[in-house]
Parts: sequence; C-alpha cells; structure tokens
Amino acid sequence: MRTSILKSLKPDIIVEMLDMAVAFENWNKVMERADMLYQCVQCIHEDRQGHRTKGLPLPYIHTDRPLIYYYGFSLQMRGMAHQKMGQVDQARACIDQYAELGWMEELDDARMQVVQEFRHRAQVNRYALEIEAGHSEMLEEYVNFLLEYPEECIAGLRTIVEAAVRYRWQIDRVLHMFANQVQGAGVKLDSSNNEDMYHYCYHRALYEQCMGRQKKAVEFILQALRLADELEMNRYFKKCAALLESLREDATEEQIGRYRVFLEEIG
Repeated sequence: MRTSILKSLKPDIIVEMLDMAVAFENWNKVMERADMLYQCVQCIHEDRQGHRTKGLPLPYIHTDRPLIYYYGFSLQMRGMAHQKMGQVDQARACIDQYAELGWMEELDDARMQVVQEFRHRAQVNRYALEIEAGHSEMLEEYVNFLLEYPEECIAGLRTIVEAAVRYRWQIDRVLHMFANQVQGAGVKLDSSNNEDMYHYCYHRALYEQCMGRQKKAVEFILQALRLADELEMNRYFKKCAALLESLREDATEEQIGRYRVFLEEIG
C-alpha cells in the first residue's frame, strides 16, 4: 500500500475494521486488515524515527493506545487468522513475534505494560495453538498454567474440550479439577466470557455424549441453548436445538420439561 494512503489511515479505525472481520469469521479479511494495521503503524514509526534522527519535533498522531499496542494487535490477529485457517507454523511465527515487542522504542511504564500484556497473551495463545493441533503431551502443562491464571480458565477449558472431542481424548480428571471455577463463572456471566462459555458448554455436551453420558450431555446443551439465546446468535441456537433433539430419547422428563419452558419463554 502506498505511503501516502497509509499516512491517512488511523490505527483505531483499522482496529474496528479488524474486530468486525473477526465477528464475521472472515479470516482472509482479518489477515488483510491485520497487514494493513501493521503497515500503517510501521509507516508512523518510521516517520517518527526520521524526525527523531533530524532533531525535529515528532509528528502528532492521536491514538487511543501506545503505538506498540497496534504492532502487537496486528500480529495477534494475523496469528489468529493463520490458526483458524489451519496454518499452524505461520501462527507460531506470529506468536513468537508479539511475545517480544520490546525492540520497538524506548519503553516507559505504559509501553512496558503493553509489552508484558502481549507476552502473556502469546503464552496463552501458544498453549491453545498446540492443544488445538492435537499435542496431548502439552495438556498437563496447560492445566497448570490455567490453575495459575484462573482468569484464563473458561477460554482454556473451551480449547481443551474442543480438542478432546476432535481427538477423542479422555479428560474427566481435568474437568473435575475445574468444576468449581466453571460453576462460579456460570452464576454470573458477562460479555467477556459468554461466547467462550457457550462453546465450552456445547462441546462439553458433545464430549459427554461421546463418553456415553447422555443425560449429562443434555444438561450442558440446555446451558448452551440459554447462552446462544443470550448472545443472539441464531446459528448457535440452531446447532444446540439439533443436538438436543438427537438426545431427546435419552433425556429425562424433567429435562424435556425445562426445554419446553425455555422455548415458551423466548417464543
């Protein structure tokens, strides 16, 4: 992209465009927007470096966050797109890049905090990437990490359960370890964990079905249904309803009664 165009772009506007592409799960568009953000920030950085070298005042460009944040975010989104498209090696390379952002400029406290946040995010995403790729030998280490950082618990369990369904892992011991955290999260949900909790419940239902525990599967799919309705995600709701119908013969009368009441509530 031409430098003149890059200079006219605002990093925060590109972040909004990126968030929209992620919401629509358009991973090619995510990649395109992430590259645009990276080039835009690189252009701003080089322009500042040129002024600094010449002893000139640095050009002012308003951004909501330190410039280093946009470097990290562009790399994180690029890595996510690679991961979603099954390009594991490219995703690893992106994670390695935003794990170490301290090279960019002199770091004050605010910028150092951004560096540390992306270092942590890289660690989280590196574990998730390896688990998603089927590396069960990383599971114990990942579980220990989640125990150390309980705020990552719901997203982490989502990753583990999805992998367990895909690779036919037996993870009952892991699920037992985090039972209290999941119940606690389920009492009071917020926008930061609703979607992860939905995916956890949906795939937990699939896992319980695979384990032959059909009534338990129904319990989790009922939770997922409520979350799908809360998220106003029609495609999620349809998937849950289809799974529940496939489990109907194994459900108790009480479970089916709750399902009917729920449908009446939202009808």
